[in-house]
Amino acid sequence: MLALVSGFTAVAIYLGGFIYLLRQLLKSPNFNPAQLKIVAAAAIAMHGFSSARLLFVTDGLDLSLLKIVALIFLVINLVVFISGQKKALHTMYLLLFPISAISLIAALSAPSTKVAEVMSPYIQGHILISILAYSLLAIAALQALLTGYQNWQLKHKQQNFLMRTFPPLQTMEKFLFDLIWAGQILLSLSLISGFLYYEDLFDQKLLHKVTLSLVAWSVYAVLLWGRHNRGWRGNKAISWSWVGFIAILMGYIGSKIALEFILV
Repeated sequence: MLALVSGFTAVAIYLGGFIYLLRQLLKSPNFNPAQLKIVAAAAIAMHGFSSARLLFVTDGLDLSLLKIVALIFLVINLVVFISGQKKALHTMYLLLFPISAISLIAALSAPSTKVAEVMSPYIQGHILISILAYSLLAIAALQALLTGYQNWQLKHKQQNFLMRTFPPLQTMEKFLFDLIWAGQILLSLSLISGFLYYEDLFDQKLLHKVTLSLVAWSVYAVLLWGRHNRGWRGNKAISWSWVGFIAILMGYIGSKIALEFILV
């Protein structure tokens, strides 16, 4: 019951915040986002409480796909909120608020598709690190999309209301690689902890996820090497970041869909 109340409260705040942000941007792209930060903090708090109630159940840890997706968007919002204290990132809420609301509605409405599992603290830590890694790399993919759009707008000498809210392109690219570095470190820790704490990481149920996670790690490693040694930026950096994210998405979401909805 508490999960439903807090969850739908978060949904209402997210949707209200989206409408408020859209109206403010249409009036003036340079508006003061102080009130929006309060709205975001309230939504994230309610989202976090609801996600905790959905995931930590009496029988253990419920890792159903839709509940994990809701948790991922919680982490994404939290990272954007923290980073946004020093950078003008509030425009990202135009996408994050409605998507977060949808993810919460789905998680609250759909029945569990996976039996709750009792796990050791080490495995729970591995899962948490993995979710954080996926969330940061998801933010990086979104940031790459926004950076690419901004770059296209500048090349074509166009400037719409969304464009005017963006920080300078150089700042956008720097934030993108900060996210990729953080995500790559956490992805490395996720893979290492998986090898340490799972008895057979390459069994059939995990092989698909592990293989594509290693592919993604390699893609991001090449991208970071290219950035440091060759100065990669622009479309090349954006393309490489999306290749890595697609591998992560296929490895995690694809395997969850196969295990919970197809191979049943």
